[in-house]
Amino acid sequence: MRVFQGQQGDAMIRIRDLTRRYQTGDQEIRALDGVSLDIAEGEFVAIMGASGSGKSTLMNILGCLDTPDSGSYEFEGLPLDRYDDEELARIRNQKIGFVFQSFNLLPRTTALANVELPMLYAGVPPAERQRRALDALAQVGLAERKEHKPNELSGGQQQRVSIARAIVNRPKILLADEPTGALDSKTSEEIMALFTSLNRQGMTVVLITHEPDVAEYADRIIRFRDGRILSDEVRSATNGQVRA
Repeated sequence: MRVFQGQQGDAMIRIRDLTRRYQTGDQEIRALDGVSLDIAEGEFVAIMGASGSGKSTLMNILGCLDTPDSGSYEFEGLPLDRYDDEELARIRNQKIGFVFQSFNLLPRTTALANVELPMLYAGVPPAERQRRALDALAQVGLAERKEHKPNELSGGQQQRVSIARAIVNRPKILLADEPTGALDSKTSEEIMALFTSLNRQGMTVVLITHEPDVAEYADRIIRFRDGRILSDEVRSATNGQVRA
């Protein structure tokens, strides 16, 4: 078993000339077309673009859910093309937290058990699993709802449970795919405030969104079009203005 510890470097994520192609009938679609970027530890990055722009394909590759056709991806100094599916699954479990628009909670299972699930896969002992799951639920403000099942929770509460599940293994990076897409505006603000709080505590956050108001929470906004980076704006953390 390999120990996944990255080397020292300036970037947590470094991708170079990534391409990803899909075949639709006799037409080839370039979902990613030579994408290169770095993401540093502690950044809060929003990735924006229309449907089909390549942002979801990039997120899947960043999360080790898909592999590029060409180009390189290094995570904490590790070139990920050296690892097999089992090793990539271990990296996902140990290093990456995922938050999805549809929450993806087990419907007949309590909030506490849902949060414990990644630790079950990681082989964490039961007492430690429960302690850490309770801590994660407390961190998202839902400790008192630990015995509730998803159908007993509001949409915002379900998303908080999914965030607790995403952070319970203490990942290096949190990947969120349209995390406010199923929520009303007030609840969306609460969820984005939670992401902001996690980022201020040192968590690297990368989120996909098509909503400009949501992207405004990030310190960096990357816009995609036709599989390429259209713009990459680094913003002031204090006033939301684009820095030169």
